[in-house]
Amino acid sequence: MKNILITGGSGKVGFQLVKHFLEKEFTVITTTTNKERFFNGKQKELGDYNLDTLKVIEVDFNTEDAVNIIIEYLKSRNLLLTDIIHNARSLNFLKMEEDKTISSENFSGEFYMNVVFPYQLSMAVKNQMAHKLENIVFISSMYGVVAPTPALYDDFENSSAIHYGVSKAAQIHLAKELAVRLAPEIRVNCVSFGGIKGRTDKNFENRYKNLTPQHRMLEEEDVIGPVDFLISKSSKDMTGQNLKVDGGWTIW
Repeated sequence: MKNILITGGSGKVGFQLVKHFLEKEFTVITTTTNKERFFNGKQKELGDYNLDTLKVIEVDFNTEDAVNIIIEYLKSRNLLLTDIIHNARSLNFLKMEEDKTISSENFSGEFYMNVVFPYQLSMAVKNQMAHKLENIVFISSMYGVVAPTPALYDDFENSSAIHYGVSKAAQIHLAKELAVRLAPEIRVNCVSFGGIKGRTDKNFENRYKNLTPQHRMLEEEDVIGPVDFLISKSSKDMTGQNLKVDGGWTIW
């Protein structure tokens, strides 16, 4: 039995991965800031799955003991992880000031969520508990590879926060660093997704289509295949890589 930890399982990307790996008969452990809201919001969509193999940890990553809460949960249930998918995020840190700058608190918070906490959690799993860890995958963004295109936005300065891309770029490099330091036992890779349909209005979607070779945004289910590939034996010789799944956005 494979045990996979997917942080941020209630989000668009995270929930697609939760459902996929439940279907593949993994034991899926995921995190949420509100367990009751997670089950109430996803109850209908989870109806066809074996919920005995779904474990939900209620934890706020911004609290001092967040890593310990996750580690103790895993230890107490003898859940030896084989895979970790770092996917969690917090929209709270993307807020801008009136002058369109980013406060130190929000800049630090976004960096903590994308880089510091995933690093700390990965190392805690490796160093503090028995595990069978084979793969770590970071869910990143095309904006960790290239800067935003102003023409995509109605109000560029208010719609595209600089610290999001900066922290995602650091996350991609963290994957490379960990790939070196955790080799050869553990592979570490990253997926940088393009824009996902459903988060924006039609006007934004039409502008986006004209700026990417495949002339479309990603569908929610498009996130599954690349992640599944990176934790499978099919990618056994890949580590430290950033797989760009963006319809060709970053080649222009």
